[in-house]
Order: sequence, then C-alpha cells, then structure tokens
Amino acid sequence: MPWRAPYRFWRHAFGDEADVRRAFLPDGMVRIERSIREGEATHRAQVCVAVEPALPLARVIAKLAPRTRALEVFGQLRVWDTEENNGVLIYVLLADRDVEIVADRGIDRRVGHAAWEEVCQHMEAIFREGRHIDAVEAGVRQVSALLALHFPGDGKDRNELPDRPVVL
Repeated sequence: MPWRAPYRFWRHAFGDEADVRRAFLPDGMVRIERSIREGEATHRAQVCVAVEPALPLARVIAKLAPRTRALEVFGQLRVWDTEENNGVLIYVLLADRDVEIVADRGIDRRVGHAAWEEVCQHMEAIFREGRHIDAVEAGVRQVSALLALHFPGDGKDRNELPDRPVVL
C-alpha cells in the first residue's frame, strides 16, 4: 500500500492546495463536475468526489490509513444523508497517491467491496500516468455504471449532493 511508503511523512509535509491546483486545473474540475452530472442522470444514487492534498502531520505520524480518512470525509460531507442510502464518495488523497470509494449501506450491500476496489485500482493506474482528471472521470463513469445497474434512473432529478468536486 502506497500510504506505508517510507517517504510518506515528507509527501504530506510538503503537500498543499497548490498540488491540487496543479493536478486538477479549473477546466478539469468542470469536466469532473460534468461527468458526475451525466452519470447521475442514469441512476438515482448520489456521487461525491473529494480531493485532499495531504493530511496533517500528526495524523501521518499516527499512521492514519487513507481508508479511515475517507470514512471521516464521508461523514463530514454528509454523503450518507441521502434519501435512499445510496451516496458514494470517491476520495483522492494526493500525497499517498491513493483512491478510496466509500458507499452508503444501501448501495454497498448490492455492489460489494470487490467492485469498488476494481474501480480504485483502475483510477490509481491512470493516476500513475499523471492523468489526474482522466482518472477521476474514468472512476466516475465506472461508479455510475455500477449505480445504474442497481439504482436505475427514474426520470426525477433529485440532486441531493453538489456535483462540484470538493477540495479539502
């Protein structure tokens, strides 16, 4: 796991919001927002993308795992607070080069961990090529395809979460 790499402390020490601005230019954020909106037109679920440049050093020293942080963000952004319990968070921790997907219980029990892990691995492979926007767009498309299978759209637009990616 990349979050256990020996240089983790330094990547977090020097990681900041400028890293997000370099990796996710404004037009890229608009592309991601559009991907979310288009995906949500095919299903009833809610998708949220959160990007965090780095963790506070105290949390790095405490060896906080990206998955644990993703669960915290899931709660902080209230992704769990959807009518059908079908919110999905795509969490990107740039300093660790890690992607985590956290799904609300309504969808997670239908899709399962293996499917989410496959999406994360695909996104991380694209990230390694330096194509950050493409990675998130691909992840949103894959997540939306899974959601369309289990929560197909019903023609009603109930956008319960913002489509704009959140920078933490």
